[in-house]
Amino acid sequence: MIFECTEVASPVGDLAIAVANQRLVALCFDGIWERRVRLLERRFPGARFETVQDPSGVATRLARYFEGDLEALAPIDVECWGTPFQQSVWAELRRIPVGQTRSYGDIARAIGEPGAMRAVGTANGANPVAIVVPCHRVIGSDGSLTGFGGGLPNKKWLLEHEGAQLSVFPAERKRTAA
Repeated sequence: MIFECTEVASPVGDLAIAVANQRLVALCFDGIWERRVRLLERRFPGARFETVQDPSGVATRLARYFEGDLEALAPIDVECWGTPFQQSVWAELRRIPVGQTRSYGDIARAIGEPGAMRAVGTANGANPVAIVVPCHRVIGSDGSLTGFGGGLPNKKWLLEHEGAQLSVFPAERKRTAA
């Protein structure tokens, strides 16, 4: 399999992307790319990675998103290899509207697994195409920002960029309560 790859500079740091068969298969924050390549090589022995400027227009769509066209990512076709449970979580993430958030419990209930909040969190963390499959829109049930592979400051930036209403970081909550 041939993966067309490029790096995109963004307000949340450099992003590495890979496209195969005109579908986005990886979008990684700086520092995660090497791990993703190893996973793709393991899944596809003999895989080739070629650097191209704008694989399937994904880099252009990302640039438009960061410039304020918040719907620019919606048409991007993705291919996320995972378990059926992961697939259901990732599909549900794509249904979260721009500017809105959901809790892990909300996602678990939406996919018909109301007791699976932790499993939803694990699937969310394994998302291979961050931002396009918007795992950053999942927050704690108390409104707090929870783990994010790109770092909590980037999660906060993405949510604010999209116009989501946020509660403060727990550390900020403690400072203001004193």
